[in-house]
Amino acid sequence: MSNPVELHETRTPESASPDTLSSYIDTLSYIERLHRLILDVIKDEFERLNIMDVNSVQALLLYNIGDNEVTAGELKSRGYYQGSNVSYNLKKLVEAGYISHERCSIDRRAVRISLTEKGRDMRVTVSELWVRHIDKINEDQLLHSGDFDSLGDLLKRLERFWSDQIRYIY
Repeated sequence: MSNPVELHETRTPESASPDTLSSYIDTLSYIERLHRLILDVIKDEFERLNIMDVNSVQALLLYNIGDNEVTAGELKSRGYYQGSNVSYNLKKLVEAGYISHERCSIDRRAVRISLTEKGRDMRVTVSELWVRHIDKINEDQLLHSGDFDSLGDLLKRLERFWSDQIRYIY
C-alpha cells in the first residue's frame, strides 16, 4: 500500500521544456514577491512620513478607489487585495475618516464608498511615491516607458490565461 503523503516525481509534458517550466515558476515567484515588496515599500514610506493610521493594503485601496464611487463587492471582485479582508480594511478606513459610505438607493444591501478629503490626501501621498519611483527609474535609465507597456501587455495576457483556467477548468 502506498503512502498518500509520499512525494511524486514532477511530470513534465513533452511540450514544456525544463527551461520553460523553470522560467514559468520563476515568473510566478517574481509576481508573488513583487506584490509583497510593493506593500513593504508603501509601509516604509508611511513610517518615514510618520503615518501610522493606515497600512499599505489600505493605502492601495484608497489609491485604487480614487475619484470613483464603488461598492465593497466591486473592490473584492477586482481581486487586488488577496490575502486581506477588504470589509475589515474598509471599516477601519471609515472609522479613520478616509472614506465615506452610504447605502445604495437602488439596492439597500449595497454600500457605496468614496474617498473623503482625508482619503484624497492619502491618495496624493501614494501618487507622489509613484512619481518619485518613475523619476528615479528614468534617472537611472532602469526602464523606459515602452518597457512598462510591454510588461503590462505580458501581464494582462497572463492574467487572462489564468482567468480562463478558473472559468473553463476541465
